[in-house]
Amino acid sequence: MGEPMTETVVPKGGRVRLGVVAGDLRAEKNSSITSDGAVRVQGNASFHGNVDVDGNLECRSFESEDGRVCVRGSLSVDGDVRTDDGELEVTGPFRARQVDVDRKLILGGPATVERIEVGGLLQGASTLTATDVAVGGKIRLAGKLEAREINAGGSVELSDVSLDALDVGGTARIQGGEIRQRIQVGGKFEATGALSFGRLEVGGIVQFRDHAKGGVLHVGGVLNATKDLAFEGLEIGGVGAILGNGQGGSVAVGGRFSVGGRLELTGAFEVGGTASIHDVLRAERVKVGGKLDAEQVIVASTFEVGGFVGTRGGVKAARIEIGRRSQVEGPLVGGHVTIDRDARVEDVFGERVDLDRGAEARRVVAHEVHVGRGAAVSEVVYTRTFEADSSARVRATPQQVATLPPFPL
Repeated sequence: MGEPMTETVVPKGGRVRLGVVAGDLRAEKNSSITSDGAVRVQGNASFHGNVDVDGNLECRSFESEDGRVCVRGSLSVDGDVRTDDGELEVTGPFRARQVDVDRKLILGGPATVERIEVGGLLQGASTLTATDVAVGGKIRLAGKLEAREINAGGSVELSDVSLDALDVGGTARIQGGEIRQRIQVGGKFEATGALSFGRLEVGGIVQFRDHAKGGVLHVGGVLNATKDLAFEGLEIGGVGAILGNGQGGSVAVGGRFSVGGRLELTGAFEVGGTASIHDVLRAERVKVGGKLDAEQVIVASTFEVGGFVGTRGGVKAARIEIGRRSQVEGPLVGGHVTIDRDARVEDVFGERVDLDRGAEARRVVAHEVHVGRGAAVSEVVYTRTFEADSSARVRATPQQVATLPPFPL
């Protein structure tokens, strides 16, 4: 068997200067250590109570309990770092394998570790490279963060990130970067710079203050994007606003939604309340429960609105359904256009146009036109068939033509 490793002890309240420590190092409460260049511990370093190390520290493993250890320099640990009911502060570069700190870890320089676990606060002033970071309370990092996964029970404040996943129980604020797989935040998520990400799930509020591009977004409350937003899918429980342009797969919003530029979708656009698109809306399918304002709407399949539609350039869709007692301002161009009971529209163009009971239109141009009971039309132009209930009102004599005039869209 080999000789037992010697131990150098710094007594309670002691003040010592060390260089190379042949075996283990043990420092007691309220002691301080200075170095001749660096303290190089060939074995393990353990600290009990509050201890100050003035200079660089190297050791095989690091342990502390019941206090705060401050290393004013770099800390390089071949193995693991563990504190029991304690805090650790390192002002310079930090390197270790696994780090487990009960209360608080403060890092002043760049840090490289495999895994970090902190019970309370993790704070860093420089870069951090890790595999996994788990913090029970708060994370505040000023430099670039590169990791596989970040978990925080309370809140995070991060700068530039390169992550696979971010899970936060409370609030998260990041400058920007890349979160490749998922973002999960219980309360509020804010990105102040450009961000690309995978799936996003936020219980409360999402704020993008720069360009953002992501996968499927699930937002429980409010989404606000100051610039352009690209996505695979967007689901919002309450209110959504994109001040720039929106581009993606589908949109489903429970309450109110607005876009300051254009909105281009490959899937469906569904809003339970009101929607406002400053420029053009393009989608596979559109369904709005209350009100829609847009410059122009182009829909591949069905367009359906239950309240008010106002467009300056018109609506074009394969099928248009204007709901009961709804009102439309701007032309409607479709294959089959249905104007439900007591609805009010202006000019309508299509393959077939049906006006239900009590509906009113200004001008109808279609191959086939049906005007129901009590409905009213100022002008009708058709090619194949025209049918009107005896109680319907057609102000001008319907004109049958060989070819319909060009549609506006």
